[in-house]
Amino acid sequence: MAKDSDEPIAVALAKNQREISISQFFEKNRHLLGFDNKRKSLLTAIKEAVDNSLDACEEAKILPEISVQIIDMENDRFKVIVEDNGPGIVKNQIPKIFAKLLYGSKFHRLRQSRGQQGIGISAAVLYAQLTTGKPAKITSRIGKNHPAHYYELHIDTHNNKPEIVKDDEVEWNKEQGTKVELDVEASYMQGAQSVDEYIKETAIVNPHLTLIYTNPKAEQVVLPRTSEKPFELPKEIQPHPYGVEIGMLMTMLKYTQSTTLQSFLTAEFSRVGSGTAKQICENAALLPKTKPIDMSREMTQQLMDGIKKTKLMSPPTDCLTPIGEEQLEKGLRKEINAEFYATVTRTPDVYRGNPFVIEAGIAYGGNQPAEESIRLMRFANRVPLLYQQSACAVTKAVMNTTWRSYGISQSKNALPLGPCTVVIHVASVWVPFTSESKEAIAHYPEILKEMKLALQEVGRKLGSYIHKKKRVGIELKKRGYIEKYIPIVGEALREILKIKEVEEKKIREELEKLLEKTRGQVEDLEFDESKNVEYDEELAKIGKPDQKTLEDDYD
Repeated sequence: MAKDSDEPIAVALAKNQREISISQFFEKNRHLLGFDNKRKSLLTAIKEAVDNSLDACEEAKILPEISVQIIDMENDRFKVIVEDNGPGIVKNQIPKIFAKLLYGSKFHRLRQSRGQQGIGISAAVLYAQLTTGKPAKITSRIGKNHPAHYYELHIDTHNNKPEIVKDDEVEWNKEQGTKVELDVEASYMQGAQSVDEYIKETAIVNPHLTLIYTNPKAEQVVLPRTSEKPFELPKEIQPHPYGVEIGMLMTMLKYTQSTTLQSFLTAEFSRVGSGTAKQICENAALLPKTKPIDMSREMTQQLMDGIKKTKLMSPPTDCLTPIGEEQLEKGLRKEINAEFYATVTRTPDVYRGNPFVIEAGIAYGGNQPAEESIRLMRFANRVPLLYQQSACAVTKAVMNTTWRSYGISQSKNALPLGPCTVVIHVASVWVPFTSESKEAIAHYPEILKEMKLALQEVGRKLGSYIHKKKRVGIELKKRGYIEKYIPIVGEALREILKIKEVEEKKIREELEKLLEKTRGQVEDLEFDESKNVEYDEELAKIGKPDQKTLEDDYD
């Protein structure tokens, strides 16, 4: 026990307490950002650079052409070079974008984009700095009449500030674009969670992208675009009242420029007009002319209750740009050799006030292995998710779908077996990832439900195809038996009826005509769906099932 003259222990403890920079935090916890092993770190660094390039090109309405190059420097050291044809970056913004964590333009903006937190590319720069000590090298040009700027950057982790090693103007043969060079400690391996797989999946869900990829073995692959039309730029929206929590609402009230509660509701939220704002105030027992700055916690709770009592339209969906059924199928056909393809884009839905769209696709048959689990591809805002599959809502939705109904074998609580690739894409203004590394989607009930409904819709189409394939197989088997015995029947008839050999040949021809008349032409069997009335009725249901049918199946 300390004496009265001694310094209190709390004072001594206080001397050891100091502020932690965000860069220092992630310097010690880089696994949270996807840099937890050498193989994954290589993929994460490339993914973050490619995401930035795609977002920049789409915002500038430029068809993206991206080059990804990995150079083996030996001893687990690799040079990663990602170059694009985007709009470039203004000179004074380059150091902040690449060497300052939590710096970006997308965190406060409610519209679909790949980046969200302002961490990605600066985290890759930090990882390169930690593992090799070498600076990131950035070259960027904003137009042919402007010079190309070259930077070499470190991150001052104590202050989360860029540290400029070199700043120069250089000659560059591109009229505009950005090139990022990182030296990282990493490991290159091929397989399901490799950079090669990431490149292929990125091409599937970005049909407007031309991608040139050179692996560490100096093997180059060119993946040309399948669409000459860039994606429509999504519009920014305000938050929806149903998705706001009380703490967020109190902060919004504190910092708003609006002078009355009614004008605050109409200015700060989507789907709230002046009439709806008055209705919310009435349901909350608050005066529309109340000053937002005067709102207490109790009054804010009343406002929350008033919002819940008021019927509001769902958030607008022009903030989203889903891939689309046609483009998703084109992507699947380009990269996967299969015999059957089906895709669906669901109608928009909402979780926590955030609009989202679920898309699903199936590629069945071809040269895919039949005795293994299906290949599952997960995407969020057109970005492949290659890690943490078991923790993802997509995996749960696939396992909880009854695939046996669609002709694919499945064990309980497991992925189905069969020659099949299943794709799920989530498009949202704010994808609910389970961690900062953005590798798995959280299990929100609204998202899970939409995923399962989308899977059921493409599953029905697959089921009809497998049913039809089996029917054609049975029919061909029956025809084979009949064709085999036609000569024997003809010979027997000749002996019984004592007819000439010429007449026996005529009998065979008549039997073959009878076969074609009663069983149909072989080449028509795969297309003549009227041969089976029951199948036709099922196909009518499968074509475009209504929402109630799907939700009844879901329940």
